[in-house]
Parts: sequence; structure tokens; C-alpha cells
Amino acid sequence: MILCCGEALIDMIPELTLQKTEGFVPHCGGAVMNTAVALGRLGVPTGLFTGLSDDMFGQQLVAHLHASNVDLSFAVTSSRPSTLAFVQFVEGQANYSFLDENSAGRMLGLSDLPKVPEDVSVLFFGGISLATEPGAETYATLLDRERRERVVMLDPNIRPQFIPDQKRYRARLERMLARTDILKVSDEDLDWMIPQPLPYAEKIAVLMKRGPNIVVMTRGSAGVVGFLPDGSEVNVMAERVAVVDTVGAGDTFNAGLLCKLDELDCLDIQTLRKLDSDALKQALAFASKVAAISVSRPGADPPWAVDVMD
Repeated sequence: MILCCGEALIDMIPELTLQKTEGFVPHCGGAVMNTAVALGRLGVPTGLFTGLSDDMFGQQLVAHLHASNVDLSFAVTSSRPSTLAFVQFVEGQANYSFLDENSAGRMLGLSDLPKVPEDVSVLFFGGISLATEPGAETYATLLDRERRERVVMLDPNIRPQFIPDQKRYRARLERMLARTDILKVSDEDLDWMIPQPLPYAEKIAVLMKRGPNIVVMTRGSAGVVGFLPDGSEVNVMAERVAVVDTVGAGDTFNAGLLCKLDELDCLDIQTLRKLDSDALKQALAFASKVAAISVSRPGADPPWAVDVMD
């Protein structure tokens, strides 16, 4: 099983009302939840460790997760409010304004840490849940405690405007990177993590020295490039589709990557350290394919396995 650890929230998506004014419609979202949903829909046994509210939005999230085959036995439910993320689209890119104070997800504490069974072979972390405390420290502690021989994938999905304390966030990220096997970053993430004016390959090399065996960098319409421990690069072009919106695209990409690596029997630490270019290319191509399907749909709506069959 892959255990996804991080936020589940409500994306408030703008839509025109009958009166032709702009309103907001609640859609299930959150980077880590989107990845869990995409994995579940692709047929990979998946669980989600997160904080969920028992309010109307929390009930909407639970129904969505159950419908997508995500195991919620690791989730912690409380009467705190759900996190709301109001979305605005500027030139096709999503900008967010969060309501997250005292939320069910943000206030996840150390006492909420689950017992992780042996059949969990992969831990996935990422999203805004790594930026806001106390929940962020809870997730980092889970990684410290449960890493052992499990594969760890991290997608920081950095949103600078949502980081209240950059020094603490960078320190936490460094601590988690040291225990990470697969790191996925966007080109924007990379520039934030290493702001020096260096070629991206040099920046990736710096990150790999900090822990990850494999680094994957997405570049939007320019495709994706993966870096292996032996220094080799693997490039895959982006799928060409009519883009409806980009909400959840990177999250679905993460699920596709893990799904294909699982299918290839590569999701163990020793195999990942010896991963070859062909296997990584297959995984990146599949991840790009499922992400392309996602961006062709409104909202975060990852494909099911039947949608990506050749």
C-alpha cells in the first residue's frame, strides 16, 4: 500500500451564476488528497493520513475519497473546520487564497500519528501540509518515525505566499529531503529551493547530494526530465491536449509515476538505487499521460485506469 500523508481540502472554483455574476463552487482538492485519489482510481492500494472535519465539506471529502477507493482508516476526524482554498485563474494558471486557521488538517498533532502497518511500502508527502504548523511537524515526525526500509516520495509543491516562516520551512524540508528517495519538483519549486542563478542540472545535483536518489522536474508544456543516481537524464515530452485547467495536474502526475513504478516492481529502495533509464522513461511517460487527461477536464478530476488504457 502507498500511504499519502498531507492535506485534503475544498477548492472553491469560480463559476458564473444564473445571474451572470461570479460565484464559487466547492470541489474536493488538496495536493496530497488529489494524489491519493488518482492512485486509487488507477487501481493502486492507497491510504490517506490527514485531518478531516465532520462539517459539510469534510463529508464531501469523505464521500469523494471512498468513491475513489482510498482507505481512510488512517485519517483523523474532528469538529474543526475544513480548509477552503479559493481559486482564481490568471492566464490559465491557478492562484489560491486559503482559509486554514484552526482547521482540521492544520491542527493535526503528534498524538494523532497512526500506527503504520508493514504492508505500507511507500510514504508520500507534500503540499501545503508541509508549510503550516503544527500539522507540518506532525508529518515530518511521521517520516522520521516510519521511514525505515520504506520508499519515500516528496513533492513540496511550494507556494511561497502560504509559508509563514521560511526559515523553519526550509529547515523542515532539508530534514525530510535527507530521508527522501524520489523528489518531484516543478521548475518554479527548484528556483525557490535554490535561488542562485545556476543551470537547472546543477541545481538538481545539489538537491541529490542532500538525499534523494531520483529527482523529477516538471516543466509544464516543455515536458519533464528525470535524473538518476548515475547522473543520467531522461527527457519526456508533454502530451499535447486542449487544456481546460491545471488544477491537480502535478498531483495526478505523481500518482502516475508511482503507479508505473509499482507496476514495474521498482518501488523498493534497493531497486530504485539501481533504476535504469528505460524504467524511468516508462514511468515518466505514463505520468505525463495521466496528467494530460487531468488537465483536459475541469477541476481536479484524475482519470481511472480504464481512461488510460492503450
